[in-house]
Amino acid sequence: MVSITSAENALKTVYLGPVAEQINTEINPLLSKIKQSTQDVWGKEVKRLVQYGINGGVGAGGETDALPTAGGNNYKVFTTGLKNLYGTIQISDKAIRASQNNVGSFVNLLNSEMEGLVKAASFNFGRMLFGDGTGVLATVKSVSGTEVTVDSAKNLIAGMTIDFRSSTGTILDGVTSRRIISVDRQNKTFQVSGTSLTATLVPANSVITVQGSYGQELTGLKSIFSETGYLYGLNKSSNKWLVPYVKKEVGSITEAEIQKAIDFVEENAGSKINFIVCSSGVKRAFQNHLATYRRNTDVMELKGGYKAISYNGIPIVSDRFCPEGTMYLLNTDDFTLHQLCDWKWLEGEDGKVLKQVAGTPTYTATLVKYADLICTKPCGQAMLSGITEA
Repeated sequence: MVSITSAENALKTVYLGPVAEQINTEINPLLSKIKQSTQDVWGKEVKRLVQYGINGGVGAGGETDALPTAGGNNYKVFTTGLKNLYGTIQISDKAIRASQNNVGSFVNLLNSEMEGLVKAASFNFGRMLFGDGTGVLATVKSVSGTEVTVDSAKNLIAGMTIDFRSSTGTILDGVTSRRIISVDRQNKTFQVSGTSLTATLVPANSVITVQGSYGQELTGLKSIFSETGYLYGLNKSSNKWLVPYVKKEVGSITEAEIQKAIDFVEENAGSKINFIVCSSGVKRAFQNHLATYRRNTDVMELKGGYKAISYNGIPIVSDRFCPEGTMYLLNTDDFTLHQLCDWKWLEGEDGKVLKQVAGTPTYTATLVKYADLICTKPCGQAMLSGITEA
């Protein structure tokens, strides 16, 4: 006979390992290429010592001249707070009791919940990789009743619980924790739960974030590729090596444009590009370019079962969260997801992971990871934007 105790044991011993492996390696091809480490974690922060430039103790001279003056390596310390990443499942008491005398039904129940968790993780952590840490999903254009028109629906999905905030991030009263009912991606609108919205409650240029997540998400590519501001506690204006190669308004994508970016970071930063990620429209445009010149499109298989087209042996993958008209050219060896530990169940003082939701006949369990993403050589990365999509 199955019970709450059976569910507890299954979550701890059967599901934790495989689900953690799926989230780490199978939900996103870029994430699967990034190493994960518990090093350089100090309390609630990551402090990573990074080298930039070259050693200054090299020179040439006459046979009796003084030796070159010693000049050690240049170092800076990257500092970032560990982000709190959560994934929660919910099981009703009724569902557990209904499967008490049927082990198969019980297993199906847990499988269904864990599959839903992995699907949600795939969407949200994939989205975070391309964000700037603020957690902003979209900007509001207008509201009408429970329909919201936004600048982009790329980061929205039915079932997501969201907050509305001002353009500066201040929470808007009366419109927090709303549930997205449906999304119309073509028209860039979505329906939200609750009472009707007005322009007074949610003015134009308000922003949408995942519930409680504003300013709490991973340091993603948008932050790394920003040409101004701060990164890991350092000002980019006074640390130019923090600024990647960026070319805007590219237009038609060609092999020459890609190679120019690769050559630049190799010659100026000593970086070897080993992974290219772009929007699906950019990928199609590049495939069309190859077809125009009757070049073969080579296909390669990546870790996690992903397939990619190849440019000189470098995989090119499309990602649903990559901004339109954009291609990132990365050396993934420079990226590390620093974490306090791998995914763990959040346990109470009694060691239980399944907890009853107060006042309801349901139980929840929460996976947690404390981590943030660091790129040790931002100048060794490149981005092409303004590419004409196909």
